Amino acid sequence: MKEFWEQHYSVDDYIFGIEPNVFLVSRQHLLKPGMKALAVADGEGRNGVWLARQGLDVLSVDFSGNAVAKAQKLAAQHGVQIAAEVGDLRTWEFGESRFDVIVAIFIQFANPEERSKIFQHMKQALKPGGLLILQGYTPKQLEYKTGGPPVAENMYTPAMLREAFADMEILHLSEHEDFIAEGTKHYGMSALVDMVARK
Repeated sequence: MKEFWEQHYSVDDYIFGIEPNVFLVSRQHLLKPGMKALAVADGEGRNGVWLARQGLDVLSVDFSGNAVAKAQKLAAQHGVQIAAEVGDLRTWEFGESRFDVIVAIFIQFANPEERSKIFQHMKQALKPGGLLILQGYTPKQLEYKTGGPPVAENMYTPAMLREAFADMEILHLSEHEDFIAEGTKHYGMSALVDMVARK
């Protein structure tokens, strides 16, 4: 899998674009300068860099060294700094009560068993009162084929998220279909689910 992503990110272009995720931007009112943020599977850094531009202290983690290098380059172009690490979320040390906010946008490389562990680690890594901001594809995305893995079990449903995060306060949970334009890899009508939850 690592070779796949390294190759994916080896091109000069930002394959998921350089603009932040629209749902993340819509939650800007929840973010405050100085918050410690973790952007998981942050790819080429579009979301982590945007968080840094809002004054947050950002750690961006991705599987691919090529992606992390591009994230650092994007941060420099915007005149901000992010900490960026190469890490496999399935084995990466999330730590405990470290972050005020964790951003998880389209992290659907994980199968259900891996996802369960990653979700658990994200919960532990949040400080009490910390926020998880998440967007993913629903199984209907397999019909659209406009992004994400072609694997139904990796997709999210509101019921699955409600159960997975039953020990958190769910502030927002919405399933919808929208046109998204995030580089060449996420482009077109898409079946989405959004969630904000507080520890």
